[in-house]
Amino acid sequence: MKLFGFIICAILSAAMGIKVSIPQEKYEVARGDDFTLPCKFETTQQNPPVIIVIWSALSPQAGQKGKPVATYYHPSGQLDIPPAYEGKATMKKDVDGGNVDLFLKKVSMDENRVFECEVKIPMDDEGTPSAITTLVVLVAPSPPVCQVKGTAEYGRDINLTCFSEEGSPDPKYSWKRHTVQNQPVPLPPRATDKNGHLSLYNVSMDTSGFYLCTSTNKIRSASCNVTLSVMPPSMNIGSTALIIGVCVAALLVIIIIAVCCYRKRKQKKLATEYAMGEVEEEYRDKEPMESERNDRNNKLDDRMERIEDMDNYEERSERNYDRRSDYADRREKNYDRRDDYDDRRERYDDRRDDYDDRRERYDDRRDDYDDSRDRYDDRRDRYDDRRDDYDDRRDRYDDRRDRYND
Repeated sequence: MKLFGFIICAILSAAMGIKVSIPQEKYEVARGDDFTLPCKFETTQQNPPVIIVIWSALSPQAGQKGKPVATYYHPSGQLDIPPAYEGKATMKKDVDGGNVDLFLKKVSMDENRVFECEVKIPMDDEGTPSAITTLVVLVAPSPPVCQVKGTAEYGRDINLTCFSEEGSPDPKYSWKRHTVQNQPVPLPPRATDKNGHLSLYNVSMDTSGFYLCTSTNKIRSASCNVTLSVMPPSMNIGSTALIIGVCVAALLVIIIIAVCCYRKRKQKKLATEYAMGEVEEEYRDKEPMESERNDRNNKLDDRMERIEDMDNYEERSERNYDRRSDYADRREKNYDRRDDYDDRRERYDDRRDDYDDRRERYDDRRDDYDDSRDRYDDRRDRYDDRRDDYDDRRDRYDDRRDRYND
C-alpha cells in the first residue's frame, strides 16, 4: 500500500508541474519574411515572484550548445537581446495569459535551425520546462548550371551535371530530352539520372539532342539546358588536315628523291659503258679495219648524243620548274589583284548604299516640299476666293451707292 501511494503521489506531482508547449513541431517560412514562433506555458504557482523565459537557437551540429536569442525577466520587464540578434529578434509577452512568442524580422538562412523555448520559475521545476520546434526557411532554387563532362564521341561514356547554388529545402533535379526538331523523346535506355547527374553510356549519334534539367522545391522551379552533339572520333578537322598535309609533303619528297636517284644511276651507267668501250678499243687490234672503226665512232657519237640529250632534258626540266614557279607567282599576284578588286568593289557598294540613302532622304524632303507647296496653293486658292467675294461685295456696294445717288 505504501508503494502504491508513493507512485500515485509521484504521478500527481509530475502532472501538477510546469508545462511548456509549442503547437507545431515544424514551421515553414519564405526567406525575407517576418515570422513569429509561438510558445505557451502553464504553472502550478499563483502569481510567481520571478519568471525567466529563454529562447535559444540550437546548433545544427550535435554536441554543441545553442546560443540565446532572447531572454525575458518578469516582473522587471527586462528583455536581453544578444548583439547577434539585435534588431532581428524580439519577444511578444503575455505572461498572465502564458504566451511568450519569439518574433523574427526578415528571416534568413541563419534561422534555418531548431529553436527552444524554456521557462524557469523558482519552486516549479517539475514537469516540462522547455519545448523545441524546427524553423525551415524556404528559398527558391537558383538558376542551375548545366555542364557536359567527357568527350562526346562514339562509344564513350559522358555525364551531364545540373546544380543550383541555392535552394531550401534542397531542390530535386530531373532531366528531359528533346530532338533537334524540339520533340520530346525518352532518355536513352541505359541512362541513369541521380541527383542531377545524368550518365550516358556508349553514346552514339542517336544520343545527340537537346537536354533540359529542372531544379524544383516547394516554392518554385528553375531550369537550364545543354545541346549534345555526338561526333565520330575522326571528325577532328585540324588533326585530319595536318595528317593529310604531312602525307602529301612526304610523298613529294619521296618522288623527288626517286627521280634524282634514277638520274644519277642512269648517268653512272652511261659513264661506265663509255669507259668499257674505251678499254675494249685498247685490247683490239691496233690497226682495225676501216669499217669497224667507223662503227665504233658511230656508237660513240650515239652515246654522246644521248648524254647531250639527257643534259638538255635536265635543262628543260629546270626551265619547266622555273616557269612553274613563275606561274605560281603570277597566280598569287592574280589572287592579290582579285582581293584588291573585291575590296574596291565592297567600297564601291558601300558608297552606292550611302548614295541610295542620301537619294531616299532627298526624295523624302522633296515629298515634304511638295506637300507644303500643295498646302500653300490651297491657302492661295482660298485667299483668291475670299478676294473674289470681297470684289463682289464691293461691286454690290457700288451699285447700291449709284442707285442711292440717282
